[in-house]
Amino acid sequence: MKIFDPHVHMTSRTTNDYEVMRSAGVRALVEPAFWLGQPRTGVSTFTDYFDGLVGWERFRAAQFGVAHHCAIALNPKEANDPRCAGVLDVLPRYLAKDGVVAVGEVGFDSVTTAEEQAFAQQLELAIEHDLPVLVHTPHRDKLAGTKRTLDVVRESGIAPERVVIDHLNETTVGLVADSGCWMGFSIYPDTKMGELRMVSILAEYGTGRVLVNSAADWGKSDPLTTRRTGDAMLEGGFSQSDVDRVLWDNPVEFYGQSGRLMLDDEPPTAEAFAGNSVLRGERV
Repeated sequence: MKIFDPHVHMTSRTTNDYEVMRSAGVRALVEPAFWLGQPRTGVSTFTDYFDGLVGWERFRAAQFGVAHHCAIALNPKEANDPRCAGVLDVLPRYLAKDGVVAVGEVGFDSVTTAEEQAFAQQLELAIEHDLPVLVHTPHRDKLAGTKRTLDVVRESGIAPERVVIDHLNETTVGLVADSGCWMGFSIYPDTKMGELRMVSILAEYGTGRVLVNSAADWGKSDPLTTRRTGDAMLEGGFSQSDVDRVLWDNPVEFYGQSGRLMLDDEPPTAEAFAGNSVLRGERV
């Protein structure tokens, strides 16, 4: 089984996670920018983080045979902090970098005015830089938040096929299916979505425009839930080609819209990063 995890926060994971992911079939991934668990206090703390995503983390993944890509954005939770407003001004230089295959995570956390303004501005950046968009839906009042999310996406003028609405569940999937956007599901212990629930949704809605991810981060999470979903699909009567479509072909199709996927048979070696300015400690 070959797997492309379209949403996993490897900065929060250990090298052992890379080893077990590779053994389970993970050959490529996308790491979206997100909240690190405590407030960042200025723009420079974001640029340090973004530098790590485009440099060090890609290098670290390559050592374990995993092709690392990332998405860059001001995340919804920190869009409410006025100290972070300047992040929007530095995003363009990162969105032009190799390995950056989307704008994300953007969207809503508490559905505030500040979040909506940052969301709309970053959709404009996605259009300007010809990149797809990964959208986070709120954990609270998810149905209303998803409805407003789709309104903002429509108002931006971005093509719906260039947008994935993530963290969906049974109450929100129908809205997104009807919108033309891609449907994202985070298979995450205790919250969001489980493997068997995911199989039931696939049985109802089919395997098109669906991205299944682990969303593994610093919380209680598991970077192998993509593999477990594939196994559950097979046990539930889906074919191997169905599994391949959901776990590999779909993320390749969605993020391939960036024109920047790096999916050679072998990911770049450590030597390929010898001239990387970020790894030398230089600002990009």
